[in-house]
Parts: sequence; structure tokens; C-alpha cells
Amino acid sequence: MKNESGTVQKDSHYTGHRRRLRERFEKSGLEGFADYEVVELLLTLAIPRSDVKQPAKDLIARFGSLRGILDAPLSELRAMRGLGEVAPIALRIIRAAADLYLQQRAEQGEAFADPEALYRFWRSKIGALRHEVFQVAYLDSAYALLRNGIETLEEGTIDRAAVYPRRVMEAALRHGAAALVFAHNHPNGNVQPSEQDKTLTRALVLAATALQIKVLDHVIVSVENVFSFRKEGLL
Repeated sequence: MKNESGTVQKDSHYTGHRRRLRERFEKSGLEGFADYEVVELLLTLAIPRSDVKQPAKDLIARFGSLRGILDAPLSELRAMRGLGEVAPIALRIIRAAADLYLQQRAEQGEAFADPEALYRFWRSKIGALRHEVFQVAYLDSAYALLRNGIETLEEGTIDRAAVYPRRVMEAALRHGAAALVFAHNHPNGNVQPSEQDKTLTRALVLAATALQIKVLDHVIVSVENVFSFRKEGLL
């Protein structure tokens, strides 16, 4: 009875704490939440019968922020104590759902003609990736994103992705795009374009012009920074 009673008290403690977190969120969203409490709230969705405060604090200590956690490789999440098998996958699902939300929001009206909207979108989408990717946004004549209008055409190592202008233009024609935005990330954080980046951009613009497709911009992103070829006068 004593052990059983002790277990009940322990369960009551963490279930009450979970309830209070949910009530705070229902009342005012995430305002006033510490970073680890946001993570804790997420973990309660995937870990139903355990105190998740310490795992949440451990995640923040390891990855630095909620963004760092959601961008972390699955293998590194699985290595964290206290997460079990489901929580790492749940965190990756949350990250993927956030990407999809941003893309669908852009498809439903956020015009990519707004440079700041463009920069925010790409920083969030690929800025934190640890390998280089090259993506294309297919736009209509009003510079709004077409449905299913983001495509990853190449993925590379930490510092290189091979991109072929012919393949890019074939994809643009398949989508019926009137305009394009190119974007890739520099995992090392330095968003200044290499000579290869400049050469590729010139080749892409030349190929698009021949097909009467406008290149709106080529952006290079990291977690915090953006380089715009158009803003810097290179388009």
C-alpha cells in the first residue's frame, strides 16, 4: 500500500503539472513560457506517463533553443536520455508540419515579391540544415507561390550541391511557372556567394530568359543571415 500510495502521489504531481501547462497555454498562448517549458509542453504530447521537465531542460542544454531541437538530426534526438522511441519522431513531425504550414500559407496569398517575406520563408525552411540543398519556388505572374510550388532539386554534402540549369528549367516548364526564386543554404553560416554560386546564377538567369521566365531572386541563407542576389545588384 505504501508503494502504491507513493506511485499515486508521483503520478498526481506530474499530471497536475501537465494540466497547469496546458491551462497556461489555453489562456495566453506561449507568452511567459520559458524555452524549456515550451519543449516540455510538446513532449507531453508524445510521452504520456512520465515527468518530462528534465528531458526538456536537457534538450535545451544540448541544442540551445526550440529551433535547435526541431532542426536536430533524428539520430541526435534518439541519443538523448528520457525521450524514448516516439518523442524524437514526434519532434521531427512537428518540424515538418511547420514547414508545410509556411508553404501552404505562402501558396494562399503571401506574395514572394515582398523581400522580407521571402527571406523569412527561406531562413525558416532551410537555414538550419546541416547539408546544402538547392530549392526552387515556382511562382505565377503575380509572384504568388503556385500550389506545391517548392521543390528540392539537389541535395549535397555540407558544402556543395550540384545544380544543372537544364533540369531546373525543365521543372519550371512542368509547373507552368512565370517566375522563379532560387534558394540554397550555406551550413557553415557564411552566406557570401562563392564564384560557383555566381556562375550558376548567371547560367540560370540566361536559361530562364530564353524561356521568358523571370528570375525574381536567388537567396543564400543560414540560420540568422540572408544574401540576396537581387538586393546586391547581381541579378
